[in-house]
Amino acid sequence: MSSTDREVRIARTILDLAHRPADFDPLELLHDLTAQASTLLPVRCAGITVLGHDGTYAVYITASDNLCLALEEEQSELNEGPCVDSARQQRPLPVTSLTRPPGTLRWPRFAPRARQAGITAVAAVVLRLPQLPLGALNLLIAKRPYPSRRDLQLAQTLADATSTAMAFQQQLADQDQVRSQLQNALDSRVVIEQAKGVLSAHLGIDVDEAFKRLRAHARSRQQKLTELSAQIARGNVPADLLTPTP
Repeated sequence: MSSTDREVRIARTILDLAHRPADFDPLELLHDLTAQASTLLPVRCAGITVLGHDGTYAVYITASDNLCLALEEEQSELNEGPCVDSARQQRPLPVTSLTRPPGTLRWPRFAPRARQAGITAVAAVVLRLPQLPLGALNLLIAKRPYPSRRDLQLAQTLADATSTAMAFQQQLADQDQVRSQLQNALDSRVVIEQAKGVLSAHLGIDVDEAFKRLRAHARSRQQKLTELSAQIARGNVPADLLTPTP
């Protein structure tokens, strides 16, 4: 049985998500998860919502693009939506339409906003470790064909590979360490948003393009994304990042 190009890419993605260096950046790992999910699955974009320390509230942490990030922010502000529900309940969400019940009834304030942004359906899988709920990987869908059962199984596998990387370095991490990783990621999110804004303003580009340039610069120099973003937020922008792309 021969393998397709997509199958090879899936295998490489799972390996990349599950095996990270000991000093990996948790936020960059989580963003890689959303980027790969939005590439490998028939979805418009993907985002991650995580649980607070007491497990009673959910907050967005990263997304594959600015559209998804904006919709995750709205759900946090409304305290309503599929991302919030999936993170809190720690149950997968099957593909659910936002144009008719039950989606329109379950999220009466969020559904119209999502439709206005071009999102017609949602789904989610859980981000978890044994005995430790972490949050959810949320999938926002704009058009048919919607993700199949196998697509959602793949999404769960990608999420599980990411959780494995967060829990294992040389040995299974305890719950406090994993929670600390998530908190560091939440803290990093703020400085990365600041850096995206600075670069966007300097170059007159949108924030999605600014983020792509940030990541490319960090990776080409084997620098942590959070460290580069903190440098830029302090006003020290590398000269080559300020050179517009021809």
